[in-house]
Amino acid sequence: MGLNFNKECIMRKTMQKSNTQHDREFLQKCIDHAVASVAGEGGPFAAMIVRNGEVLGKSGNCVTLDNDPTAHAEVVAIRQAAALIGDPHLLDCVLYTSCEPCPMCLAASLWAHVPRIVYAASHAEAVRAGFDDTAFALQLFGQVMPVALPAGQLQQIAMPQAGAPFDAWLAKADRQPY
Repeated sequence: MGLNFNKECIMRKTMQKSNTQHDREFLQKCIDHAVASVAGEGGPFAAMIVRNGEVLGKSGNCVTLDNDPTAHAEVVAIRQAAALIGDPHLLDCVLYTSCEPCPMCLAASLWAHVPRIVYAASHAEAVRAGFDDTAFALQLFGQVMPVALPAGQLQQIAMPQAGAPFDAWLAKADRQPY
C-alpha cells in the first residue's frame, strides 16, 4: 500500500509540474500575442481559451480596431471558443490571459463557467501603462478584485516578460488611448 501511495504522490507532482509548464507556455504565447497586438494597432492585452491543450479561441485586444468597448481580448476569445464548440459554457477550459482580468472580463469568464483563469501581469502593470479599471472594480465590488472566488479559480503565474506588452504600449508614439 505504501508503494502505491508513493507512486500516486509522484504522479501528482509530475502532473502539477506538467500543468505549470503548460501554463507557462500558454501564458508566454499570450504575452507574445499582446506585444504583437500593440504593433497591429490593438491594445496590450491577449487571451486564449484552451481545452486539453487545444486553443479554442485566441485574441488580442480589439477595442479600438472594432470600435467596441467590450472587445477585450478575454471576451473575444470566450466568444470564439463558445462559437467553436457550440456551447456558451466552457466548463472544461482554461482562460489564459496576459494580464489580470478587468471586472468585465472576469464577469464574462464567470458567465461562461470557465473553471480556471491563469494570468501573467498584475493589475499594477496595467495601471503603470495607463489602464486603470480600479474605479469600475470599486463601484462593482467595493475593492480592486473580488475575494469570493473559489480557491484556484484565479491564479497569477510570475512570468519574466509579463510587462513586455505594456512596455511596447508605452513606447508606441501613435497609440490610441481608450
